[in-house]
Amino acid sequence: MLPDLLAFVDLTHRFEQTKRVVFAAGEDRLENDAEHSYQLALVAWYLAEKHVLPLDPAKLLRYALVHDLVEAYAGDTYFYRDAAADADKKAKEQAAADRIAAEFPDFLSLHKTIENYEHQVDAEAQFLYSLDKLLPVINGYRDGGRSWKKLGVTFAMASTEKTKKITDPIVAQYLKELLAMLETKQELFAPRLLL
Repeated sequence: MLPDLLAFVDLTHRFEQTKRVVFAAGEDRLENDAEHSYQLALVAWYLAEKHVLPLDPAKLLRYALVHDLVEAYAGDTYFYRDAAADADKKAKEQAAADRIAAEFPDFLSLHKTIENYEHQVDAEAQFLYSLDKLLPVINGYRDGGRSWKKLGVTFAMASTEKTKKITDPIVAQYLKELLAMLETKQELFAPRLLL
């Protein structure tokens, strides 16, 4: 019994050690996946209650906890990527999901939750997916654009790519308001390249 628990705790530590490409707010280190997932869970819960959304809070929290868990083995992949990097991401994440399933075969609800999130099977998964795309924009704004400047993200990139990915109407409205504000704060972004 104990070895299985120790192995699962090790997975959670590995998840904590998975660095994202963005700075932790107000710190000179990169954010990790556990911090990101915790923030996503709390913000999802908050918005669902604030807007009285017909979403299952327990399901939302489970999705938030596992939405990036495969990155413990696959690593984080930069949001602004080309088609080849996207295909590589999908392959690495499927291999990681298979590895987690093999290491913890008795945790069936975990595997089903990862799979359901990946396939966006319900309103909770779709809401959380959209929110997962919005939070980095909020955090980039709140942190003075440090990650955007470091990674070469322009306002046009953030606006275009995030708008394409965010499909939930509530989250889309937040993005619309945020982008309207950010349009007046171009200094937060990397300079646009002139061709």
